[in-house]
Amino acid sequence: MLESDFKSVNKDIKVLLKDAQGLFNAAAALTGEKADEMRARGMKMVDAAMAMTQDAQASVIATGKQAVESTDTYVKEHPWSSLGAAATVGLLVGLLCSRK
Repeated sequence: MLESDFKSVNKDIKVLLKDAQGLFNAAAALTGEKADEMRARGMKMVDAAMAMTQDAQASVIATGKQAVESTDTYVKEHPWSSLGAAATVGLLVGLLCSRK
């Protein structure tokens, strides 16, 4: 998933949870069968939001594992380039920290 997809999922989850909260608040004022129906609809919305969250989490984990595997492969194939890049980054960070 791309960053825009994550933002979209996050927005959808917030909307679902807000709608579910509204249903629960309305159901609190009602009694009987109508209240039970509204609570059930609210629970379905919460379940849908949870499913979307779990899907997004699985996607992030898969993307992270793929990035780690790609980095590992690159470092094994180009050890000296990787060492030079790491040394350069370390030097720059050291210079920035010593400026204070």
